[in-house]
Amino acid sequence: MGTVDDAPGPLRRDEAAAMWRAYAATRPAGGPPEDEPPVERFGDSRSLADELIALVLAGTKRATAGLVADFAHDGEPLPRVGGHWIACDGDGRPRAVLRSTELRVGRLDSVDDAFARDEGEADRTRAGWLAGHLRYFTRTLAVRGEAWDDDLEVLFERFEVVFPEEAANQEAADQEATGQEATGQEGADQEGAD
Repeated sequence: MGTVDDAPGPLRRDEAAAMWRAYAATRPAGGPPEDEPPVERFGDSRSLADELIALVLAGTKRATAGLVADFAHDGEPLPRVGGHWIACDGDGRPRAVLRSTELRVGRLDSVDDAFARDEGEADRTRAGWLAGHLRYFTRTLAVRGEAWDDDLEVLFERFEVVFPEEAANQEAADQEATGQEATGQEGADQEGAD
């Protein structure tokens, strides 16, 4: 996890609520479906959260994975396709509103090359993704006195950035520059996300 100095700051829920209201004001009448979306961060340390939200804002990271058991442990429902959440940095500041576009539950080793690439981390290969996520999940489970098991369910989520506008536009600019189409598949496997 890193040192105590690398512990993430508290989530700034008042600032997240203000960001959500700003996003909702840009929407047509009726606004987004949730009154108050979850407020979360990527990773388990300040530095990892900062690194991963930077990848999101740059348009590189458009997927994430989490243990289904973590949602149960935290008393949180699993995300749903079309649902929103607010991603914060390591200091707990809200940086982006994300919308889940594809969810799937499976074993860690069910990840494919495309998902590993879309997660945007390290070398973006499946092998690198598996090694990094196994280390991460083993570490975070150990913190609460649990051990890794290959049969644990992982929630694979693809998402899009919908706010702020400049970050949302970054994804389209990146796709145009590389000639790629969006990877999210609306309505596909609606069983998971982190």
